[in-house]
Amino acid sequence: MVSTQIKAVIFDMDGVLIDSEPAWQLAEQTVLNSFGLNLSLEEIEQTTGLRIDHVVSYWYQRFPWPNYDNTVTANKIVNEVIAQINANGEPMRGVIESLDACKRLGLKIGLATSSSSLIIEAVLHKLAIGHYFDAIESAENLEYGKPHPEVYLNCAKGLGVPPSQCIAIEDSFNGLIAARAASMQTVAIPAPHTVNQPKWIIAHNQLAHAGLLPALLERTASC
Repeated sequence: MVSTQIKAVIFDMDGVLIDSEPAWQLAEQTVLNSFGLNLSLEEIEQTTGLRIDHVVSYWYQRFPWPNYDNTVTANKIVNEVIAQINANGEPMRGVIESLDACKRLGLKIGLATSSSSLIIEAVLHKLAIGHYFDAIESAENLEYGKPHPEVYLNCAKGLGVPPSQCIAIEDSFNGLIAARAASMQTVAIPAPHTVNQPKWIIAHNQLAHAGLLPALLERTASC
């Protein structure tokens, strides 16, 4: 049950606002497997929600490859994702309705993502939704990305709302850990093929898609 004291909604970006997780997974799989890693899609999904330099480091620690350069590898992946967003980016189901509902209910709106500023700019431009957000925070220059809570804490600070009065919308387990560690209410909107995994029990609420979020927020506002 969402708290009646919610004053802000903070959205993750990839997989919540835009259907970019397949683009990330394909880009990571293509670039990393070019080094001979032979990673499956299921393995790639293990790092969903992590910052891209942490993804590259994660796999290098497990399967070291010659001439390792984290920055070059991460940039290759990011550039491929941006190209796919610009070409094919679409909002996730119900996203615009959810953003409109937040505005209608007088809730502040934040964005807290592990993605870089280049990815954020590409997504907000492609979907034309930048005007909705009162605060935008990236973990790209933080010492730690998700599942560390800093990016969520920074976003709450930017919104001027205590973390306990924010609700975070996430599609990844790492993101949920970050939001819970920040003492926020949480809504999980996992990818359809993962909805029955027991790990989502850590979320306060689980929805099939963002189109169901307005009803949840309206029930909260009417309590």
